[in-house]
Amino acid sequence: MLTDLFETIVDGTLAAVETATGWPGMGIIFAYSFLIAFALPGPSEVVLAAPLDLGIPAWASLGSIMLVSASGKAVGSLFAFHIGQEAKESGPIIRRLRRSRFDIVEWSENRTVELARQYGYAGMALALCVPFFPDTISIYAFAILEEDYGKFALATFLGSLGRLLVTVVILGGAITLF
Repeated sequence: MLTDLFETIVDGTLAAVETATGWPGMGIIFAYSFLIAFALPGPSEVVLAAPLDLGIPAWASLGSIMLVSASGKAVGSLFAFHIGQEAKESGPIIRRLRRSRFDIVEWSENRTVELARQYGYAGMALALCVPFFPDTISIYAFAILEEDYGKFALATFLGSLGRLLVTVVILGGAITLF
């Protein structure tokens, strides 16, 4: 029952992004990106396909979408960061996650700790640049390890922007910049 509700929310949110038009569509992109940072498991790259008609050149529209999406994800990551800080203090949450069918904590800690130790916040930004990988996992893993809200938000913003740029480069001709 709860799974069906969650699936309906995810599908509805994706549909809203895929049909967002005009400047109000930027608000939908911001909200979707905010939710992707801490709750939704969907692809953040879908914002690039939003059929916004902003009355500006295509490259400016694409750049605006990318900046709004990265900003939404940065703000959402602060929410996730706060939750991560609280979870860090809550032994029962971590114990329950460790006992779950998939040991998400161990997997994400191993990968994230490697990146965090080696590259710090730059490692987080790099991890978030990987297209089509759920960034919610990386955001929560770093949220548990790190402590600086400002650097965390900046790393999320840069990583999210980088992810969209990498996606545009990968898709090449599928997205017209001019």
